[in-house]
Amino acid sequence: MRVGIFTDTYPPYINGVSTSIAMLEHALKKMGHEVFIVTVNPEKYRFEEEGNVIRIPGIPIGIYDYRLTGIYPIKAINKIKSWDLDVIHSHTEFGIGTFARIISKQFDIPLVHTYHTMYEDYVHYITHGYFNKSSKKIVEYLTKFYCDKTATELIVPTKKTYDLFKEKYHYERNVHIVPTGIEVEKFYKEKFKEKDVDHLRKKYQLSKEDFVILFVGRLGTEKNVDLLLDAQVSLARKKKNCKLLIVGDGPDSDAFKKKVEHFHLENSVIFTGKVPWAQIGLYYQLATVFATASLTETQGLTVIEAMAASKPVIAIDDEAFNTVVIDDLNGKLFHNRKMYRDQILELMDHPEMIERMSRQARITADSHSAKYFAEKVLAVYKTALGDRLEKNHKKGFFARLRGVIKGGFYGKK
Repeated sequence: MRVGIFTDTYPPYINGVSTSIAMLEHALKKMGHEVFIVTVNPEKYRFEEEGNVIRIPGIPIGIYDYRLTGIYPIKAINKIKSWDLDVIHSHTEFGIGTFARIISKQFDIPLVHTYHTMYEDYVHYITHGYFNKSSKKIVEYLTKFYCDKTATELIVPTKKTYDLFKEKYHYERNVHIVPTGIEVEKFYKEKFKEKDVDHLRKKYQLSKEDFVILFVGRLGTEKNVDLLLDAQVSLARKKKNCKLLIVGDGPDSDAFKKKVEHFHLENSVIFTGKVPWAQIGLYYQLATVFATASLTETQGLTVIEAMAASKPVIAIDDEAFNTVVIDDLNGKLFHNRKMYRDQILELMDHPEMIERMSRQARITADSHSAKYFAEKVLAVYKTALGDRLEKNHKKGFFARLRGVIKGGFYGKK
């Protein structure tokens, strides 16, 4: 199968979406499929082509490092036409997603779309508190238009997102729940050398006796890092060896650091800043447990990464997490700050619980492997294609055969 993936974010830019796309690309190739990428040029306002990847000019939109495309070069269209795609898989509603819609319609290629982002939770970055209600209605309209009017099949990662489309947006077409997988092997603890873990531990002045709570993610209001920091005030007072390690950066980083200073938590809370993706697996090895209080995730891939690293997950009881985190099996679910704090204290006093949950966390992560994910996505592609795939391959075979005959008989190379 020849698959075209259209996305606004792709390595070297790193976030949950780009990571899942790179993983899907790799898994599909391993299964013998051809994958082509259409994305934004993250640094230069120009068209670039390298192998099966083309990058289209994009401009910054003021939300993290995202860029939005509005110009689609004719050479990009011609290149995509030459790929002779069987299916297009878009991963954004706007920008490159609009381009995917244009190409799908122009060349009559089925369009599968994955909905990654709960946009209503991010409106405040643009409105800054003004017209939030009307802005959310606009986001709802645009999302419904893109996903309902243009997509052949829709993929969502969790039931939480499924319910958004079925119950709130009243989406009538198929909605396929396909939890995003990860390359779990990259996070296995046996993949890392103890000396490298020790070196990183020394860098952040941690000891093996410290109970390390790890958070990995964007430092924005929507991630609810405030809850972790507020709880840490009490935890640090009760347990001197309880540390909160925050990996990542974002628009609220300075505000969080000021809060740490205000509560004199400098010896208890550690900010690493942005970490290269190639090194992120090593940081999970520092943790005793992983924690998140975010209420805006569609799935939360960091939870799966932590479990792959054999770390129990302490997560807020949200639909994005509670289908993965099973209370008292591979982690804990909490409803508020006090409950979270009490769970941490309980685990600190019962290391045997951590050991048991760590084993189950690893087992859970293995069910979210890249291969399993790719197989589920392929099933959706086949649904979108119907009987087109066999017809397209026959058409392509006879076209190639005509080229061989023409070249052989008429001396063309």
